[in-house]
Amino acid sequence: MSLDLVFYTNPMSRGQIARWMLEEVGEVYETVILDYGDGGGTGGMKSADYLAINPMGKVPTIVHRGRVVTECAAVCAYLADAFPAANLAPPADQRHDYYRWLFFAAGPVEAAVTNKALGFVVPEGRERTAGYGSFDDTIHALESAVSGDAWICGDQFTAADVYVGSQIDWGLSFKTMPARPALETYAARLRERPAYRRQKEIDGALIAEMQKKG
Repeated sequence: MSLDLVFYTNPMSRGQIARWMLEEVGEVYETVILDYGDGGGTGGMKSADYLAINPMGKVPTIVHRGRVVTECAAVCAYLADAFPAANLAPPADQRHDYYRWLFFAAGPVEAAVTNKALGFVVPEGRERTAGYGSFDDTIHALESAVSGDAWICGDQFTAADVYVGSQIDWGLSFKTMPARPALETYAARLRERPAYRRQKEIDGALIAEMQKKG
């Protein structure tokens, strides 16, 4: 029987972000694992069936009661709104930091980190064209969001912490971000969360299974 909430992913992907959010929400969901090809016509990210759901042919995607949501930041924000009992979004009139840092991580942080990892450097004098300015400017701003003992939205842990925190966690793990004290301290607090640990256990087991088969 198909569930109301379906999660398309591959454990070796940004799908880990969405799974962490799903574990924070605590609702029952169905997982569909996709490979990176066409799956021999079915079961892959480039298969016709999946491209009909997500034309980008990438993961993660969630389908909730027929509604398709893609892009990790959007998935996190959507789930917070769809399941308010999980208390993963601030009240509507207190979402300034929530939206600010969600979009900052999805835009400038993603672009700056990816460009640096690929060896692309913004030419001197063209920083405004790139939007994020420079890698150092972006990391400095990111530090300001997670410094101190509070979460991004104060005392309340939210979907913004899941998404921004995932960017920092991955950046530190893969050394695409500098190991600055504020980032390391924030990541260490995130790694103590039960939902984070469940996600790592689930996806870790799936990766191990895939590696055995491969």
